Amino acid sequence: MNAHRTVGLIVAAGQGSRAGAAGPKQFITVAGRPMVTHSHAAMTSHPGIDAVLVVRGAGQEERLRSAIGAICWSVEGGATRRESVRAGLEAIAADGGAARVLIHDAARPFLPHTVIDRLLSALGAGDAAVPVLPVADTIATAGETLGDVVPRETLARVQTPQAFSFDRILAAHRSWPDNAEASDDAQIARAAGIAVAVVAGDRFLEKLTYREDFAAVEASRAMRVRTGLGFDVHRLEPGEELWLGGILIPHDRGLSGHSDADVALHAITDALLGAAAQGDIGSHFPPTDPQWRGTRSDQFLRHAASLVEERGGVIDFIDLTLMCEAPKIGPFRDAMRGRISAILRVEPAQISVKATTTERLGFTGRGEGIAAQAVATIRIAI
Repeated sequence: MNAHRTVGLIVAAGQGSRAGAAGPKQFITVAGRPMVTHSHAAMTSHPGIDAVLVVRGAGQEERLRSAIGAICWSVEGGATRRESVRAGLEAIAADGGAARVLIHDAARPFLPHTVIDRLLSALGAGDAAVPVLPVADTIATAGETLGDVVPRETLARVQTPQAFSFDRILAAHRSWPDNAEASDDAQIARAAGIAVAVVAGDRFLEKLTYREDFAAVEASRAMRVRTGLGFDVHRLEPGEELWLGGILIPHDRGLSGHSDADVALHAITDALLGAAAQGDIGSHFPPTDPQWRGTRSDQFLRHAASLVEERGGVIDFIDLTLMCEAPKIGPFRDAMRGRISAILRVEPAQISVKATTTERLGFTGRGEGIAAQAVATIRIAI
C-alpha cells in the first residue's frame, strides 16, 4: 500500500553553528514558530503529500516533538546532510517504500504549495525535478582581484524541495561513495544517470543560514494581527451522534447536519477563514455537495488552518463559547482543548473552551439545539 504514496522528507539534523544561535537553527523561532514547524506544516497540509518524515539530530527528539507535536514521524540522521538524507530514505523503505519523495531542507521554512504542485507535475513526466531561480547579479570569478564574468544566462540557483522517483533516488544514494560528499540530492541523482528537470522556484524559499538571514527575513515579513469571528448552530435530534470540539460526547441526542454537525469546529473554522479573508465554511465545503455528507469536521478545520499556513501565518489564540442547556461541557473541556490544539498543531494553552446557557430562553434554552461562537486571533504576512 505504501509503495504508491508520496512522502515529504525534511532534513533537520544540523547544529546550525553558522546561525550564531544557542542551539540548532531548525528550532530558531521565525515568524512566530520554530523554523522546522513551517515546512512541516506546509507539507502535511498539501493534498498531494501522504506522509512527512523529519530527519532529526542526535538528542533532538524531544525538541522536535515540542515544535511539531506528539504525532511526528522522525528518524535520527547522520554527521553530514548526505548521511541524514540516506537515513531518511532507508526509513521510508523500511516503512513500505513510496512512489515519490520530496527532499527538503528545514533551513528553507517558507514553502509555497505552488512549488510542490510544480514538482509533482514534473514527476509525472520524469524521475526528478528541482525548483530553480534565475541569477540576477553579475557573476564573476574572483580572488584577490576580479576575474572573468560567467554568463548568468546559463546559471540557476537551485532550491529545495527536490522531487524524485523514490526507488531511483534511493538506489542513487546507495551507490554514492561513502567518502564523497554532495551539495544536494540532484547532484547524486545526476551522477546516477537520472535526468533532472527544473521548475520555477520561489523567492520565499531562501535558505536561512547566518544570523543576518534571520534578521532580514523577520524584517521583510511584516506580520499583521487579524481577528475572525465564527458562529454556528445545529439542531439536536434523536438517533444522532453528538460531536463537539472533535470529541464524541455521550448524550441522548446528537447534532443533525450534512457533515458530523460539530458546531464547535464549524465556528472555529469560520473564525479562521474570516481572519484570513478566505470566505466561509460553506464556500469551501458546500452542504449541497454529497462528498461532504457525514464528513468529520476536523477536516474542515485543518483546511482553514492550512490556508493561514500557506501565507506564512501563525494561529495565536482560539476562544470558543458553547451555548446549550445540556450536556454539561465542563467534564469534556480539557479533551476538547487537546483535540482542537492537535488539529491546529498549537499548544492547548492557545485554546480556550467556555460554556454558557441562555437561561432557558430561545432554542438553546428549550434544548432544541446547540450554538457555538468562536474568535480566532492570527498573525499573517502582509
